[in-house]
Amino acid sequence: MLVSDFHYDLPEELIAQQPLADRAGSRLLHVERSSGCWRDQYFRDFVEMLRADDLIVFNNTRVFPARLYGRRGGLRSQPVSAHNRASRDFLRGRIEVLLTRPVAQDPNEWECLVRPGRKIGVGEQLFFGQRDEQAHKQGDELQAEVVARGAFGERRIRFQPVPDFFATIESIGHIPLPPYISRADGASDRERYQTVYAQERGSVAAPTAGLHFTPEILAQIGACGIETTEITLHVGLGTFQPVRVERVEEHRLHSERYFIAPEAAGKISRALKDRRRVVAIGTTTVRTLEYASQQGRGEILPGSGEADLFIYPGHKFRVVGAMLTNFHLPESTLLMMVCAFGGKENVLRAYEHAVAEGYRFYSYGDCMFLA
Repeated sequence: MLVSDFHYDLPEELIAQQPLADRAGSRLLHVERSSGCWRDQYFRDFVEMLRADDLIVFNNTRVFPARLYGRRGGLRSQPVSAHNRASRDFLRGRIEVLLTRPVAQDPNEWECLVRPGRKIGVGEQLFFGQRDEQAHKQGDELQAEVVARGAFGERRIRFQPVPDFFATIESIGHIPLPPYISRADGASDRERYQTVYAQERGSVAAPTAGLHFTPEILAQIGACGIETTEITLHVGLGTFQPVRVERVEEHRLHSERYFIAPEAAGKISRALKDRRRVVAIGTTTVRTLEYASQQGRGEILPGSGEADLFIYPGHKFRVVGAMLTNFHLPESTLLMMVCAFGGKENVLRAYEHAVAEGYRFYSYGDCMFLA
């Protein structure tokens, strides 16, 4: 199966650069999997598309300001002197670091992506903060060392310990908006690039299907007696890494951390036993549920792990019966997952319709409900 089989043309002006003021005001393309038919609707009508005995599963991960801007400070064996012109010039080299996941639950050591990737080697000292070079001397910055190097800008870095690492990150970090949003993050993104039910800190990208929900929509779901539960999958490289091979089957995903609480596992297991529909909110929820089912040999067991399941056409869905998702990039693993669930021809025709009708695409864009 070729990666190019999942291509579609998208005018640049349809890539949403800003979120709508009203989360629930997004358009929704309702696709019937069995027939391939669709209806143009709005997300505010989502509750009417649900069944009374559905179980809705949300991903309650929370995005943190994982993008850091800083400067290079030379190798450990070459300490930076404030009186040395070459050192001062080296310090001015601006870098960007995207923290993707902590290593072994150690908040001081992280896997990350760096830019410029080719220039930053093992042993280099990195400095982060919002002040000038003098701030480092005052202890007002984070300092890190590159301890391992991978391909395509991947690095492992270790921060010098500070009293409260995440408080510092919250202070100096930036919300990691995707690269197709061609603007800097702003103060409003800290709230808007976050689901209203986000709880567990750990993601570097939002589970964007959840961005459409409002407290009012959640209250409507509750008032209808529709059962809900939450799992956690922290979005990392596995969700947004590009596909760099020609054949789909040759691609390998990075793993992402997940957790399923006993209460959630019980609800999902009962729904499956009773043959009730499980509605997954977002591709991250789909991946977690399908991976957990594989690991449990058909059962959903409580616990945590590392999900690396790559879902593409041919996958047999064991848990998910309906999916809410945003529109995804051409030739991406997320589009392949949606095609696996809804049928490649159905989904790509629906995407063509969405383009023709001027739907808004990607993270801050509109959504699709496949049932």
